[in-house]
Amino acid sequence: MTKQHANWSPYDNNGGTCVAIAGSDYCVIAADTRMSTGYSILTRDYSKIHKLADKAVLSSSGFQADVKALQKVLKSRHLVYQHQHNKQMSCPAMAQLLSNTLYFKRFFPYYAFNVLGGLDEQGKGCVFTYDAVGSYEKVGYSAQGSGSTLIMPFLDNQLKSPSPLLLPAQDAITPLSEPEAVDLVKTVFASATERDIYTGDKLEIMILKADGIRTEVMELRKD
Repeated sequence: MTKQHANWSPYDNNGGTCVAIAGSDYCVIAADTRMSTGYSILTRDYSKIHKLADKAVLSSSGFQADVKALQKVLKSRHLVYQHQHNKQMSCPAMAQLLSNTLYFKRFFPYYAFNVLGGLDEQGKGCVFTYDAVGSYEKVGYSAQGSGSTLIMPFLDNQLKSPSPLLLPAQDAITPLSEPEAVDLVKTVFASATERDIYTGDKLEIMILKADGIRTEVMELRKD
């Protein structure tokens, strides 16, 4: 009889989906509120969106214990930055900080898949998408998490961002108005919830503009 060893992993995947869309003067960041492990739902009311600064919001899926640890590190580094520079970080600066923080842990990574959305120094929307070890790209829209394979083809079809190989470099922001972007986000989540068991319950949407942040909530299917 062969000896069987229990397989233990320091990681878990708690599922969930995050989406962000950048516009000319706004950024929409959205995520569902379901947190699961395997076939069990741990909670139906867990927010995956975290405000890092007035103009930068982080949405993360993956292992939520690692996400919480990452958020604590970013919060403390941002506090040091504010004391040194007497101002809050811009979204592009926060994007570089997040990349450095993830890359520093590349040999035992944070199992977190992040989308950072916000406004740049000109007040234009910006979205940065990441892998687990800090490689990042500025894009017009992005999705991460368990439903991203369903949502990204839909967004590609609707928004078709310009190739990053084009010269001169094209602006990555999407041509949609803010209400159109919010409607599109609601549509993609309603669609993904039908096929992905780790996405559902409620949809939390944050809309960043120069005058502040607005939040909307939409019910998703609960089975």
